[in-house]
Amino acid sequence: MKTIKCSVLIGMALFITATISAQNFAFVGAETCKTCHNKPAQGAQYDHWLNDQHSQALKTLSGEKATEYAKANDIADASKEEKCLKCHSTYHAAPANLRNGIKEDEGVSCEGCHGAGSRYRSPAIMKNPAIAVRQGLILQTEELCTKCHNSDNPFFKEFDFKTAFEKTSHPDPTNKK
Repeated sequence: MKTIKCSVLIGMALFITATISAQNFAFVGAETCKTCHNKPAQGAQYDHWLNDQHSQALKTLSGEKATEYAKANDIADASKEEKCLKCHSTYHAAPANLRNGIKEDEGVSCEGCHGAGSRYRSPAIMKNPAIAVRQGLILQTEELCTKCHNSDNPFFKEFDFKTAFEKTSHPDPTNKK
């Protein structure tokens, strides 16, 4: 009986510790990620993101199609509409108290897909994927992508995770798996 109580207490302590730690993950912004992730020899991930639609996602809310949709659906301004911003802007999707270095105009930035980087951004942590994941790094999954790429999106197009992953993938060729 004591073993069960001890196991339950340890389990609760681990759960509480993980919950408290998760609340400390703050967003650092794409400029911080760029520091390490823009070197050509390591894959120039930042440049890849700049040329990807995710970096321009916020701007699309001011485009003609979004404006027409907003007008037809009694939305004053799609670029200020919370239900649009949650998928088009990492800044607006992040809790206000954790936005630290992220800029409002980044669109769907690094941390929109990889998680708030304050705890995993150091090179020492990034060299060990298991530790990076424990410190908040998110690995891409279909479930993550379909939080936005789904039929709730009024401009939804059929989404194939494998094709999308290959298109947006930006690996570091120096990482040995």
